[in-house]
Amino acid sequence: MKVITLTINPALDKSAKVDDITPFDKLECYDITYHPGGGGVNISRVLHRLGIESDCLFPFGGKTGEHLVELLKEQHVNVISTPISNLTRENFAVFNTKTKLQYRFGMPTSPFSETELEPIEQLINKHLSAGDIFVISGSLPVGLPTHYYSKLIQNLKAQEVKVIVDTSGPVFHEVLKNQLFLIKPNQKELARLAGKESLTKSEREAFALKMVADQIAQYVVVSLGKDGAFIAHNHGIEYVAAPVISVNSTIGAGDSMVAGLIYAITQEKTPKNMLRWGVACGVAATLSEGSDLAHKENIDKILKLI
Repeated sequence: MKVITLTINPALDKSAKVDDITPFDKLECYDITYHPGGGGVNISRVLHRLGIESDCLFPFGGKTGEHLVELLKEQHVNVISTPISNLTRENFAVFNTKTKLQYRFGMPTSPFSETELEPIEQLINKHLSAGDIFVISGSLPVGLPTHYYSKLIQNLKAQEVKVIVDTSGPVFHEVLKNQLFLIKPNQKELARLAGKESLTKSEREAFALKMVADQIAQYVVVSLGKDGAFIAHNHGIEYVAAPVISVNSTIGAGDSMVAGLIYAITQEKTPKNMLRWGVACGVAATLSEGSDLAHKENIDKILKLI
């Protein structure tokens, strides 16, 4: 069983610290770090730390894109990238050491054409086989149609690939027209999918189970933030609570959670244990600074607390 992650909108993540944030003043930043970023990219990084090798597939452009590729290779992630004309975006996060609060600035990607991604589609078809796990994670750049992910999935139907999707907004609504293996909305996204502003606990459970019954996804994992998560599957609902810890960064916590779920799937674990690994990896990511994500020693530590 091979794992391939797809990140159409990767980023070079830059993190820094300041001693306080005040308006109009020149703020002195320090402890500057750079990490590869974007949903599938982050998932591949954490999977490598768990001993699961994956093919990390993404487009890149310009000096920031080259830096992104270099950083991933330094982390021994198997990169399968294709160049595009536009510069890979940068994201920026600042940690205020005085208040212990993090501020995250997400930069948009300059629009590029769908035709530039044709090499990506060829690589997907080349590397995927029956029974493999294909992970689509992250947003779509401006200019690409909302049905782009759906088009990719429909082309894989005959290959019996396990498709995992973690995205949001109209793109998520569109992709749910396909039969998926696993999805990971948070509770706000789940409510939007149900056409509501919010859902009660029983409504969340009922709607997630309906999605399973309607064969939208075999597994629906709903992130509940600091409260952990639940998983809906053919045999019901399972909950895993998150331990209370001191949070350093929330960047990539959701991606780390997906990596934990995938790890458990490759080890053929039960749905409850899939969720344990997912929550453990998500919580472990918050122990790291900036966009350093979940490390194995912290994952092991959190597993003992769950």
